[in-house]
Amino acid sequence: MSLAPTSAAPPTRAMAAHAARTAVETALARAAMVLPERAQRALLRRPVVLDGQRLSTEMQMMLALQRLARQPELGVLPLPQSREVVVRQGRMVAGRQPIGALRELTVDGAGGPLAARLYIPSSRLGADPVPTLLFLHGGGMCLGDLDSHDGACRHLAERSGVQVLSVDYPLAPEHPFPAPVEECFAAYRWLVENAHAVNADPERLAVGGDSAGGYLAATTAIRAAEAGLPMAFQLLVYPCTDFVNRSRSKELFDGGGFYLSREGMDRLTDWYFADPATRADPLGSVLLRDAFPEGLAPAHVVTAGFDPLRDEGEAYADLLAAHGVPVTRKRYPSMIHGFFNVVGVGREARAHSAEIAGVLGRALP
Repeated sequence: MSLAPTSAAPPTRAMAAHAARTAVETALARAAMVLPERAQRALLRRPVVLDGQRLSTEMQMMLALQRLARQPELGVLPLPQSREVVVRQGRMVAGRQPIGALRELTVDGAGGPLAARLYIPSSRLGADPVPTLLFLHGGGMCLGDLDSHDGACRHLAERSGVQVLSVDYPLAPEHPFPAPVEECFAAYRWLVENAHAVNADPERLAVGGDSAGGYLAATTAIRAAEAGLPMAFQLLVYPCTDFVNRSRSKELFDGGGFYLSREGMDRLTDWYFADPATRADPLGSVLLRDAFPEGLAPAHVVTAGFDPLRDEGEAYADLLAAHGVPVTRKRYPSMIHGFFNVVGVGREARAHSAEIAGVLGRALP
């Protein structure tokens, strides 16, 4: 482990213009999202009801603002632009969340050092040792980084009282399957073997993530159980679990303007699986597994009602339960994919993320 070097290059004119645009869009989003719900409904005119669920007014408002700002859905742009958009959108909806303390560091991955960020909640300052979650960010295994999920990690740590170690794992297509699986497991092994270096309690370690990070958290938990490494809990927030079959929720929601589209998901999947045959690998599509190792950590699976990944996440919870793994689950029927990051604007999504943090806190007291 080492402290990560920091440097600051002088901003260019394009960077300054980009920052100004982001600031304006963020201000507009925050202003619209704090309006009373009655005012938001008046602006939107009609509710969105699908599959017996009503889309949250604030999620509907956020999607409308994204369309007005011509912000693309996940993964539909070429790779460099898609990566930039994910970071920018993450900052817009997360705001600057408080945290007790923060450390930039590196951990050992499978192929070399990985950048990481340690979030120490205010309630754990001075405590020794503390429960710790290895967090793996979403982004279709191809997008996202420490900054795209900085606000979500701050919120999760502060609200749960659990220390969060976020890891910047290598992304596809430069590092296709199974590289991210191997790197994330190596990072967890590092945490187990170096718990003292980050003041982590070896008896209260967990893994978690959202979307692609939820999938990588699931594979990390499986690999940890196979290796006999301690793990107390896994937090899977709308994980992608099946890259072979198309669920009913994918048919319902992947073309309806709910942030994830079939075009974007297919592109990200193609980038991740350089060999299409590996999509059915037990560590590629975890929903297709016919067995799990002994000692697999208890899981909490979160899904969103208006999410194409909803059904495969819930099916994975069913599969874990069928194999005797302790599992709890919660669907947030009015939410869209990505709501876990929306902790800096609006009310409802932030309250749901706080509830998820509460589940983590109770699992790792």
